[in-house]
Amino acid sequence: MEVEKMDENEWKYHGEGNQSLVVSHCQRCVVLRFLKSPPNQNKTPEEILHHLQNIVDFGKHVMKQFFGENYVHHGEIIQLPLDFVRQLCLKIQPERPECRCDKDMDTLSGYAMCLPNLTRPQTFRFAEHRPILCIEIKPKCGFIPFSSHVSQEIKHKVCRYCMHQHLKVANGKWKRPSKYCPLDLFSGNKQRMHFALKSLLQEAQNNLKIFKNGELIYGCKDDQDCASDWNELACHLKPFFFPSNGLVSGPQCTRTIVKELIHVITMALLSSTDTCRAGDMKTVPISQGRSYCEASAFNKELVRNGKHKLESSGLPRGCLLYKTLQAQMLDMLDIEGLYPLYSRVEQYLEEFPEERSTLQIDGPYNEVFYEKLLDLSLEDDGTVAFALTKVQQYRIAMTAKDCSIMIALSPCLQDECSEHRPVVLTSKSRFTFSVSVLDLDLKPYESIPHQYKLDGEIVNYYLKNVQAKEDPVMSNLFKENEDCTLVLHKV
Repeated sequence: MEVEKMDENEWKYHGEGNQSLVVSHCQRCVVLRFLKSPPNQNKTPEEILHHLQNIVDFGKHVMKQFFGENYVHHGEIIQLPLDFVRQLCLKIQPERPECRCDKDMDTLSGYAMCLPNLTRPQTFRFAEHRPILCIEIKPKCGFIPFSSHVSQEIKHKVCRYCMHQHLKVANGKWKRPSKYCPLDLFSGNKQRMHFALKSLLQEAQNNLKIFKNGELIYGCKDDQDCASDWNELACHLKPFFFPSNGLVSGPQCTRTIVKELIHVITMALLSSTDTCRAGDMKTVPISQGRSYCEASAFNKELVRNGKHKLESSGLPRGCLLYKTLQAQMLDMLDIEGLYPLYSRVEQYLEEFPEERSTLQIDGPYNEVFYEKLLDLSLEDDGTVAFALTKVQQYRIAMTAKDCSIMIALSPCLQDECSEHRPVVLTSKSRFTFSVSVLDLDLKPYESIPHQYKLDGEIVNYYLKNVQAKEDPVMSNLFKENEDCTLVLHKV
């Protein structure tokens, strides 16, 4: 791709995270990712190149082993003319959210990552004139901690996401808690998955976005009315799901279209579009943790209706949700069990700081780094090697807990379908689709103390301000719905 020959006006602001900023091309299916840094703290071109190379290598040699060839797109590093980069920066600056402008886009090195635009299908060729729909989901952590190191029993009952929602509302990040629970999405049970996806559509927060032909049309409107948002979304989606325009307008139309959308997302998430074996990692038994969260709105509704057990169908082993959950469950000790091991590594580095590179804490992220992750033993022999392995596995797990899944859909005719092209059907349409994963930068080693502190804040807030109020209500519901058993004793 000859980026230098493209006018900067052909690129548009696409989004950004804590460390990087992304622009996408208006016509071609590519994006450019530039690193960011605080003002007056610019890194040297060599440091930028090294950082980007680490990101590429981590995706190529590590995360691709967990998720599979078709799901991970690690991209490549390219060098751009500095004048092009500066002009591009000037163009997109007015489009950046104010909260992101505390860091500047790198305009001095000329290095960037070139990646495929995952709002478009990736695993097959498609007609450029076809409309394209893309759903981005950040599923978050899909299991309850099963570690014996957990000090608060509530963590064995309520998932991290559901607890964190209440602290975020208290801190003003969101106006109300979402009914979404990751364990419902990861259950593999279609009824629970449909409820989870509907909850995401009702309170998208940062966990769901919908793109139409690469343009964001839905997501993250905390102060908006859900019904009006859904009506607007239905107008965008109607040509995809009911191309013949045979559906009447109104609330029933909106509900029908949203239901079709949820069906398509569910089927895509349960599909396996990658036939290759994803690495040599021995899987962590998913059955170790409980399969439901007591704070889930779906679970509470069951209890109110006199039911006590959630059905968990299980995820197909080849689907991306299953692989994501396996990577997440490398957090086998929970942050409470992991933090003392982190402290052991830190103490060692204080004595032998020159060993940091030997331990590969900052890379290189190569085959050797991956091989060290394969040891799932929990028998602590007191060594730095054991502690470091658990720390690195935790970093992988945290990366998987914060990744995003992209589902790109494009309408197709029946005669265009083939066994090489995955297809999902609705009542009136059929779509070819691809599923990809992004946001796979390795979580920083230095963030572990913050995670430990945050975990305590989340749990303590939930215990003091939420569970204390909910316990009597739920306890009475359980008692009302319990089977009455008569026990006879010999006399």
